[in-house]
Amino acid sequence: MSEIHLVGTAHVSKNSVEEVKTAIEEFSPDVIAVELDRGRYAALKKQGQKPEVDDIIKGGNFSEILVQWMLAYIQRKIGMDVGVEPGSEMIAAIDEAEKRQIPLALADRDIRITLSRFWKGMSIWEKIKLLGALAGTIAGRGGDEEVDIESLAKDKDLIEMAIEEFHTFSPNGARALIDERDAFLAHSLLMLSKKNERVLGVVGAGHLKGIRGYLNDPSKLPPVQSLVQQPKPLPWKFIIGGIFVAMFAFLLILIAFSGVGLEVLIWAIIYWVLINGILAGGFTLLAGGHPLSALTAFCVSWMTSLNPLLAAGWFAAITEAKVRKPKASDFQKIIEAETFTEMRKVPMFRVVLVAALANVGSTIGTFAYFIFIFPILGIDPTVVLADGLGNLAAYLGSLI
Repeated sequence: MSEIHLVGTAHVSKNSVEEVKTAIEEFSPDVIAVELDRGRYAALKKQGQKPEVDDIIKGGNFSEILVQWMLAYIQRKIGMDVGVEPGSEMIAAIDEAEKRQIPLALADRDIRITLSRFWKGMSIWEKIKLLGALAGTIAGRGGDEEVDIESLAKDKDLIEMAIEEFHTFSPNGARALIDERDAFLAHSLLMLSKKNERVLGVVGAGHLKGIRGYLNDPSKLPPVQSLVQQPKPLPWKFIIGGIFVAMFAFLLILIAFSGVGLEVLIWAIIYWVLINGILAGGFTLLAGGHPLSALTAFCVSWMTSLNPLLAAGWFAAITEAKVRKPKASDFQKIIEAETFTEMRKVPMFRVVLVAALANVGSTIGTFAYFIFIFPILGIDPTVVLADGLGNLAAYLGSLI
């Protein structure tokens, strides 16, 4: 009967490196399964092809890419603090497998699928909380206390508490990053056990409980296909965008029929352009974008806010890429950056940051418009809306 032995590791732990080597020595596995996919394996081996700059810009998934880079930076920063390169325990497993001529299996789900399911599966509120937490961590808030990585890696109760906290903080995010990968890793290990008598799994300590639960009762495993298909959430972007377009058009119609005058109607349109544009352009500058990128965001934001298929950040990013010209070598610079300030100076990172923040500014501008437009115009909304509805109804009635 085949045997599956698991080694739970911390990705920035010196002890985990030694534990992996010891487990391989003592268990003598027929195959070593590591918590890696082809992309991360190639990156650790420094064999991966860098993505094309044009592909990043055309892809448009700027928020997902930014979150991925921020998460990688935080993990790398922790590793630098404790003197361990992130993924060292996986490198140790790879090196030992090569040295002992033991087959190596990449057991994890494709990182692109995981990130896609992670980001698209989260609610808007979860995304806001996550970005706030990441920004706070990068800014250094709450970072004065020293963290003993080795103790945390061994303390099962603390690990379980951390996972439970993550599920509370972002249930949908935790499902994609932890629960689904527990199941995928368990599938991989069980498949390997059908062809090998002794399987050693090298996985993050946070996955141990979930994987063991599935290995003890494989009937609970969800189908593999359900774990790898691209999510198809409701098109909230188009739904919300359509609502705002309808609201804006209806608001202008009511103002026009309310009798407050053509001048108020024109100013309502002008403020739509100004509020959306100023906030989109301002957030572009906040990201470190070039003035021309900010000007682009300003000029297109009023229009993109009325079209769910377009985003001010896309246009600002294209301008930023034309002016600052990112190179393929920028990806390595992002990986090697030791501080967020250093990372922010890399043209490719700044393109993505400009795109993300310009979109944030444009979105805030849209909400701000509907909240503040009547006070800015100096008119009573109840009177305008009531008169507008009444006059509109009378006009439509005259047409019947």
